[in-house]
Amino acid sequence: MVDFYLQLDPVVQGILKGLAVICVIFPLAGACSLAERKVSAWIQGRPGPNRAIVPWVAWVPFLGKFLQRLGVFHLLADGLKFLFKEEPVPGHVNRLYFVLAPAIAMMPALTTVTVVPFGAYLDHAGQVIPIALANVDVGLLAVFAVSSLGVYSLILAGWASNSKYPFLGGVRASAQLISYELSMTLSVIPVFLWINAPGTPGTMSLAKAVEFQSGTGGWGGVWFVFIMPVSAFIFLTSLFAETNRQPFDMPESEADLVGGFHTEYGAFKWSLFFVAEYSHMLIGSGVFTLLFLGGWNLLPWVPLAKVCGWLGATNPLAIGVLSIAIFLGKVLLLIFFFMWVRWTVPRFRYDQVMEIGWKKLLPLAILNLLAYTIAIAVIQQ
Repeated sequence: MVDFYLQLDPVVQGILKGLAVICVIFPLAGACSLAERKVSAWIQGRPGPNRAIVPWVAWVPFLGKFLQRLGVFHLLADGLKFLFKEEPVPGHVNRLYFVLAPAIAMMPALTTVTVVPFGAYLDHAGQVIPIALANVDVGLLAVFAVSSLGVYSLILAGWASNSKYPFLGGVRASAQLISYELSMTLSVIPVFLWINAPGTPGTMSLAKAVEFQSGTGGWGGVWFVFIMPVSAFIFLTSLFAETNRQPFDMPESEADLVGGFHTEYGAFKWSLFFVAEYSHMLIGSGVFTLLFLGGWNLLPWVPLAKVCGWLGATNPLAIGVLSIAIFLGKVLLLIFFFMWVRWTVPRFRYDQVMEIGWKKLLPLAILNLLAYTIAIAVIQQ
């Protein structure tokens, strides 16, 4: 099967990869929207979505009722509703850019996932080979460069709506991105200073970050979240702000902006903004897992190769599935943390968001970078 795929025309391979991304990201984003409602219901002590049914499935003994109570049928109902609902386009908007904004929101989300390795397998020599659609050596740089373009969709949506509340949401989105992207970038530099020791080839590969956390003893097997906890904290906080998640959801902020940048949107175009948001959450959680949580390694000092030895797994397909399961489990735990924080921490005011970004997080990121630069130079010499 692999040989047949590699013999295909590069254009065909690209189309297949694109379809694979769409077929994975859209269902995962939809499942996250359902999980958001179930987690909020659990935190608030209420049932959550549990009414929608699909008759020919709901009639199955036990399983049908279980799936109904879990709210799985709501996922299908929501998808069909957004797809077939009438598309409202207010008369006062700039129609071309108004329609273009949701599509632009999806493009960075579907592009960045291609450079994020999501698993690995062992070759015949016992070497760990990462699984990614495009395992490039500048993986993190590509993620930062492309994902930051997503803010243009929010700005465009706010401006094209010709309405003051969406416009304010777009302005807030641009200011928030600039404020926290600096801190996020500075927070990951110590990781790659540690990886790129003098005399070694320079790299910004996310797979190399996992490789440096795959040892079985000493510093080599420690996850970076334990070696660099301040970097992990800054990155995670910035990730909340970059994905517009509460308590940093200033571009939406229904308390004072009605709905923010998407106030004038509805139906499928409205849903695309939130598919993009959940996609950025998934990709951001994946990058955090690769950089700070050992990627597809089960535990500190317990790399994937050791787990495969315990299980006696030698089939590359089985090893790949196992690594993807470990990686996806960590990502889903982070997604749960995103949702937990949303329904626990109250929203900041806009002036507080700016103060945290410029007066608290950025100085902390600079001090953290200086401290680790000195510490790494001393350790490596």
